[in-house]
Amino acid sequence: MSALCKAWDLMTDATVTLQPAFVLQQRNYRETSLIIEVLTRDYGRLSVLAKGVRKLKSKTAGLLQPFVPLLISYVGKAELKTLTAVEMAEPFGKLSGLALYCGFYINELIGCFLHKYDPHPDVFDQYQACVVSLATEAQLEPALRTFELDLLDSVGYGLHSDIDDAHQFSQSQAYVFDAERGLVASAQGPYSVHTLQAIQRRCFNDPKTLSQTKMLMRQVIDTHLQGKRLKSRTVINKLLKQTEQ
Repeated sequence: MSALCKAWDLMTDATVTLQPAFVLQQRNYRETSLIIEVLTRDYGRLSVLAKGVRKLKSKTAGLLQPFVPLLISYVGKAELKTLTAVEMAEPFGKLSGLALYCGFYINELIGCFLHKYDPHPDVFDQYQACVVSLATEAQLEPALRTFELDLLDSVGYGLHSDIDDAHQFSQSQAYVFDAERGLVASAQGPYSVHTLQAIQRRCFNDPKTLSQTKMLMRQVIDTHLQGKRLKSRTVINKLLKQTEQ
């Protein structure tokens, strides 16, 4: 079966029950309903109509929030599904402060890099692991860098071959990132072999390695976004500047 046919079959499934999911964003629909965009484990990113959840007596709206692990059921063969049931999966800590805005950042990345109705169970697992890390760990950046790398690997924009090639050179070799060629050896490059090895291991204990990885991932992501700005990144940068003052 072709990828297109498979995607269509997934989109037109009439009934889905207790599907692991996270709300990415929501918007009001008419007087009492919501249209929510969700990331599901087995069906990818999709939109669901939650009827009547904004009524005063509704208990569902409190569950339909970002970063809450859910099990959702829905029906419909149209592109917009209809929510029939929702319950909380095994909960973990809530995101707050800077971690909350980092969560919105990974939500925005999902929206940019994952097509609707394109199943990526690996991305769902990576997303959940990142949210748990943001909720429970003091250091936020390692979780973000790991998610960025894993997401790009999963959707075909990873740095596998570039990093594997880097191991052929000495520890003193440096690299630059070229939008067309990827990582290229350069005596004046800002990225060390040590950083590329750390990326491969997903180990960011060294502050210098973490800083270089952040700079590299920003270059890589911006290249694929082709000029599109991430709103969440702007907000995070403002918050960080305020804390430094």
